[in-house]
Amino acid sequence: MKLIRFAYKFLVHFLFARHTKGYGVHSPYLYQFLQNVVYDKSSFYIFPKIEALRRNLEIDNEILNVKNFGTGKDGKFAVSQIAKNSLKSAKYGQLLFKAIHFSKSINVLELGTSLGLTTSYLASVSSNIRCITLEGSTEIASVANDNFSKLQIENIKIIVGNIDNTLNEALDEFEKLDFIFIDANHRLPEVYSYFEQCLSKVHDNTILVFDDIYWSGDMENAWSKIKSHELVTSTFDLFQFGIVFFRPDLYKKHYKIRF
Repeated sequence: MKLIRFAYKFLVHFLFARHTKGYGVHSPYLYQFLQNVVYDKSSFYIFPKIEALRRNLEIDNEILNVKNFGTGKDGKFAVSQIAKNSLKSAKYGQLLFKAIHFSKSINVLELGTSLGLTTSYLASVSSNIRCITLEGSTEIASVANDNFSKLQIENIKIIVGNIDNTLNEALDEFEKLDFIFIDANHRLPEVYSYFEQCLSKVHDNTILVFDDIYWSGDMENAWSKIKSHELVTSTFDLFQFGIVFFRPDLYKKHYKIRF
């Protein structure tokens, strides 16, 4: 039933995503974001390295004892299983890299490290970036740290534990946040709570990205509630990702983008 619902939502999105290639987007900033981030096909030096690591993870049969605060599904999982089922695709990881590059973000926060591939995309844009990422599972965090070492990325700090308890600790380490990626607990109260807590550190040019906005009814409701918040000016709905902007020069408008 969940798969049928998801397929239906994707079909509706595909049919009604009218702003392909920036058509109908009148803000110069948002138009440039589309051209330089969403539709840009450039490759950067780190992309092949991260994707080679992904292929190795997909055949890694090491078993991890996983504490999953986001889904509540604890248990033993092979690294390969996590890599195939939980990691963001190259397309979306590289979109995050390009968004950081476009926005010149320095202070970056991620909620939900997993095996660290999206974190690597977030942090590898520049050695000047300060990236903190939050992960619930100790054993998954250990694998992620190994992956950062393999990629020679040294500007990432992992905080391990239930994000409900560790988010405030992470926020205290920043004066402000330029970029936030949320891919953690998928229940409405938690998602909206993370959003509200992060608002204390956002500024006009902050970009906030939510993953899995159509994953469930709870996630859809959370996305709708976030869009209506008074500080949110415009959003892009890419189906997988919801991208939030806070710039006061933007009109309150929400765009469905075919990606």
